[in-house]
Amino acid sequence: MSATGSELSGHVVIVVGAGPAGMALAKKMADAGHEVIILNRDIKFGGLAEYGIFPSKLKLRGGLKKQYWDMLEQPNVRYFGNVSVGEGKDLTVEDLRGLGASAIAFSIGAQGTKAIGVEGDSAMGVFHAKDVVYHFNRLPGFGDRPFDMRKHVAIIGVGDVMVDIAHWLIRYKKVERVTAIARRGPAERKYNPKEIRAVCAHMDRAGIEQEFARIKDRLVAVGQNPDEVLAGMTSEFTKCEQTGSPSKMDFRFLASPKRVLVDANNRVRALEMEDNKLEPKGDDTAAVGLKRYYEFPVDSVVFAVGDRVDETVGLPYKNGVYVTNPNKTGNDPDDALFQAYDEKSGMIIDGLFLAGWARKASEGLVGIAKRDGDWCAEVINRYLAVNTSRSGTAMDDIIGRLQTVLKARKSQPVDLDGLRILEAVEKTHPGSPDAIGEFKFASNADMLAHVERGRG
Repeated sequence: MSATGSELSGHVVIVVGAGPAGMALAKKMADAGHEVIILNRDIKFGGLAEYGIFPSKLKLRGGLKKQYWDMLEQPNVRYFGNVSVGEGKDLTVEDLRGLGASAIAFSIGAQGTKAIGVEGDSAMGVFHAKDVVYHFNRLPGFGDRPFDMRKHVAIIGVGDVMVDIAHWLIRYKKVERVTAIARRGPAERKYNPKEIRAVCAHMDRAGIEQEFARIKDRLVAVGQNPDEVLAGMTSEFTKCEQTGSPSKMDFRFLASPKRVLVDANNRVRALEMEDNKLEPKGDDTAAVGLKRYYEFPVDSVVFAVGDRVDETVGLPYKNGVYVTNPNKTGNDPDDALFQAYDEKSGMIIDGLFLAGWARKASEGLVGIAKRDGDWCAEVINRYLAVNTSRSGTAMDDIIGRLQTVLKARKSQPVDLDGLRILEAVEKTHPGSPDAIGEFKFASNADMLAHVERGRG
């Protein structure tokens, strides 16, 4: 469905960010008859769907890409890639608010990295999950970075991101061993059983049984049956993918990294770990340190413990998240959850909304992000229905103002025609032997050069 000129609402909505949340939001806005301007930091759209899904999942990525292309080709949608928003960037939040749009929605993901804050976390051999994922997905600026992992890699965290990184380490880096480290126990593991199939052929079954023996008394203490938990965990190791790699994988439970220990060259040599016990916490459990410490030798550490938003964007920010309205409205979905809020004035920022990981960092993957974009669209539609006076500035006028600012900032936006040029090049490119899945350009400069030649 797309709106014709006679069906347009008179509202222009700016969506900042073209990941799953932003694209879902933009589609709902366009289908509702609003004119939509999408501004995206990356040249290519997709966000998590382009640079977060494991690159060999071609069917999933292809399906999403087709949906996004269909939406971008609607006549009431305009796309500007390679446009960043924030302090010292192509545009500021105030620039956007001055363009005259009826509403602005930020769906820019969580571009900051949550620091675990342990001594030695800046040593050589310490990596953050987002950087690793961007690397094997070849996000420009990350694809060609060296990631020297060596033999034994510890991944802190036991969610789906851990599985993707373990998959890459096992299948493509062929490291000797991957150990996933969890503060809590095996019953509290967070990964999807279907995702573990990518690496379960490499599970060190004997090592996992030894790990259960090591922690069994602490599981029993909170009413968990170690044998049942082990059986439930290993029963998920079915339909395992064969990779041809010699790597082994195991787990270390009830363990918190306290320090990264380094050698004389400031290279990781081990983690200092603290033993934990479990304590009931409502319907869940919490990890509590026992003040028993030991060294766990590893060559590299990847922290997969979540993300925080980018505090330099210029939105109200506190404790790693953008601030939303604390005053619930009772609507479904609740408007307050999506409204940007200024705590200093105690007021919502009129016409400014948040969706996806920008609203709730690291909450779910593509499906959850899309749902959040859909919910945000409902909230914005309610807002526009009440605030009819927000309409009036024509799309062409807003685009003209936007282009004037971008030109003054010497920005190089890429529109839909530019994306078509890149798509055509990608389809004919043989790729490189170290890339996983489809060919991707290594740098923005390379993409911009192809766009310029294509426009010739």
